[in-house]
Amino acid sequence: MRILFLGDIVGRSGRDAFVERVPGLRAQLALDLVVVNGENASHGFGLSPEMARAFLAAGADVITLGNHAWDRREIIPYLEEERRVIRPINFPPGTPGHGAVVVEVPGHRRALVINAMGRLFMDPLDDPFRAIQAELAKHPLGRSVQATILDVHCEATSEKQAFGHSFDGLASLVIGTHTHVPTADHQILPGGTAYQTDAGMCGDFDSVIGMQKGGAALRFWRKMPGERLAPAEGEATLCGLFVETDDATGLALRVAPLRQGGRLSQALP
Repeated sequence: MRILFLGDIVGRSGRDAFVERVPGLRAQLALDLVVVNGENASHGFGLSPEMARAFLAAGADVITLGNHAWDRREIIPYLEEERRVIRPINFPPGTPGHGAVVVEVPGHRRALVINAMGRLFMDPLDDPFRAIQAELAKHPLGRSVQATILDVHCEATSEKQAFGHSFDGLASLVIGTHTHVPTADHQILPGGTAYQTDAGMCGDFDSVIGMQKGGAALRFWRKMPGERLAPAEGEATLCGLFVETDDATGLALRVAPLRQGGRLSQALP
C-alpha cells in the first residue's frame, strides 16, 4: 500500500495548498491512502464541516484532529455523521465522535487509522497507550487490515517516541503531529513500523508554527496576553511522510519525507 500522511493544516494557505496539490500527488505517487491532520485548518483553531468536506473531496481518505478538536462547535454533530473525520481515541467515554476508523482502499484492502493525544504538557485525557492497544487488538495488522496508521498528537518528543517503540511491529506507521515542525528522524523501526516524531505542517513557514510571527513573538517578549493569533498567509509548504507497505504483513518497506512548495527544502519520494 502506498500511503501519504500530511501534517497539521494551518489556516487558509494550508487549506489552499492541500486542495490544489493533493489531487496531483495522488496521481503522481500512485497513492492508495491519504491521511491528514486538520485540527488547525479553521483560522488556526479547529475544523469546520465545510472545510472537512473540501479536504475529503480533494483526496483525503481520513482527517485526524487533536487538542483543538472542539474549537468549532459545529464539528460536533458532523463527527457523528462523517466517520472519516476522527478525534483522539482517549477522550473519555461518551465524547462525541470516534477515535478510529477502518476505510476501504483500492484492491479490496482495508486500512485502520487511529488518532490519539498525548498527556505530557497537554490536557490529561485517558490513557492513550491502553486505548490504542485495545483498538489494535480488534484489527490485527496483516490479517483484518492491510495497514494501520497511528497519528499521535503530542507536545513531547519523548512521548511520541514511546508510542513508536511501544507499537513497533503492530502498526504500519506511527507519526507525530501537533508541534508543526518536521523532524529529520524518519525511519523504519526494528519491528518494521515506519516512524517520524513530527510530520510538520501544511502552512506558511515564514511564521511561528503557522501563526503570524509578529504577534506570536511579542508574547514571548512581554509575557502578557495579546490579540488573538492569526495564521500566516504566505505560500504554504505541504509537509508529510510517504510510506510503502507490504500487504502480506502490513509493515513498512520504504519511508521518505514529502515537502512541496513554500520556503522549506523540497522533497518528493
